[in-house]
Amino acid sequence: MNEITSRAIEANGLTFQIDECGEGDRVALFLHGFPESKYSWRFQLPLLARLGWRAVAVDQRGYGHSNRPKGVKPYDVELLARDAAAIFDALGAKRRLLIAHDWGAIVAWVFAMERLKDLDGLVIMNVPHPAVFAADIKTNPAQRKRSWYVFFFQIPWLPEWVLTRNRAEAIGRAFTDMAVDKSRFPPAVVDHYRANALIPGAATAMVNWYRAGARNGLAKYGPGRAPMIETPTLMIWGEEDSALGIELTEGYGPYVKDFTLHRLPGVSHWVQQEAPEAVNARLEAWVRERGL
Repeated sequence: MNEITSRAIEANGLTFQIDECGEGDRVALFLHGFPESKYSWRFQLPLLARLGWRAVAVDQRGYGHSNRPKGVKPYDVELLARDAAAIFDALGAKRRLLIAHDWGAIVAWVFAMERLKDLDGLVIMNVPHPAVFAADIKTNPAQRKRSWYVFFFQIPWLPEWVLTRNRAEAIGRAFTDMAVDKSRFPPAVVDHYRANALIPGAATAMVNWYRAGARNGLAKYGPGRAPMIETPTLMIWGEEDSALGIELTEGYGPYVKDFTLHRLPGVSHWVQQEAPEAVNARLEAWVRERGL
C-alpha cells in the first residue's frame, strides 16, 4: 500500500510522468510548484493511500520528463488546470481530492473556480487565492518587494541562464536558502531539483509559467470577479515564507465558502517537504473530520 511507483500517462494531448501510491477510483491528485516536481510529495502519497485514496503526484507540463510545449502561451493557467482535469479522467476518478503547493496551488485555485470537475476537497499550501494576492500587492510595498523575481522572470533568456549556470546552483539555493530546517534538504534532494532544471528546455518551460501568468494574467479571478468556491478547502501555510507574507492567509470570506486555515510557525515556503509530520497530521485530521 505504501509503495510509490512511477509511470507515464496520456492526458489533454500530452504525456505526463506520475508517481502513484494506492489504487481505486478515489483519486487524490497532487500538483507541485516551482522549481519542484512530483518528488516534492513523497511524504504525502503514502498517507493518502493509507486513508483510502489513490494518491497521484504529477510532473506538470514543462517539468521533469513530462511533455514540454514550446512558447509561452501553452503555459497559460487555464490550460494547466485543464491538464489536471484530464489527468483525473485518465485515472478513472469518480471522487477527487486536489492537493497543491506554490504554482500548483494557483492551478488548483483556478480548477476550483472554473469547476472543471466536482471536487470532494481542495488543499492549498503556501499560495494565496489570486484575488487575495491581487488586493494585497496593490497596497503592500513589502509584498511587491518579495515578488521581485516574478518581474525578473519576464526578461528573455537571462532568467534561464541565472537558474542553470554552475549546474543549476540557483535552483538548489532556492531550497537551502529559504528553508528554516535546512536538514530537510540534503544534497540528494537538492540534486534532484538541480538535475530536473538542467534537462534541455526545462528551465525555459518552468519560467514560462511566470511569463504566461504575467501576459495572460489572473485578472478574471481578481477582487469582485472571482467566483465563490463551494468545495471544502484546507490551507496549510508555513509562516516563515520569505516570498509570500503571512497576511495573505486572511480575507477568504468572499471567495471560499468553507475555509480552514492551519499556520505552521517556524516553517518556510517548502512546507510539505520541510515539515511533513506537521503537514500530514493536519491533512489527515481534516480528511477524517470531513469524512473524505
